[in-house]
Amino acid sequence: MNTDRSPRVLIVEDEAVIAMLIEDMVCDLGGQVVGTATKFEQAMSLALQANFDLAILDVNVDGVAIYPIADILGDRGTPFVFMTGYDFSVIPERYQHNRVLSKPFTHQTFSDALRNIVVNSSGSSAAC
Repeated sequence: MNTDRSPRVLIVEDEAVIAMLIEDMVCDLGGQVVGTATKFEQAMSLALQANFDLAILDVNVDGVAIYPIADILGDRGTPFVFMTGYDFSVIPERYQHNRVLSKPFTHQTFSDALRNIVVNSSGSSAAC
């Protein structure tokens, strides 16, 4: 991750109000939202083609599990955080090492998750 600039963040969330809140939180933390996907197909396209440093993924987007997109991000070496209103047991074992935010979450919890990703991905404390 380039530490000379703000982290570029992809948001995948099908609830418009939640997506807007997350966008605001990313910006509050010094990040740059490069895209917000509300549909699985849109998220897949962005995951394959967009240039971003990390992603925030709702586990269930418009009734579709997000794991194929998480697989692509993993292949790209792009870190991500899951969000879910479900019990954490819905997260497959292969993703148990990923951070999972339980909805609803606080601004502080979100901030901690993003800072953790930025620090672990860059080895330094870049903006966010």
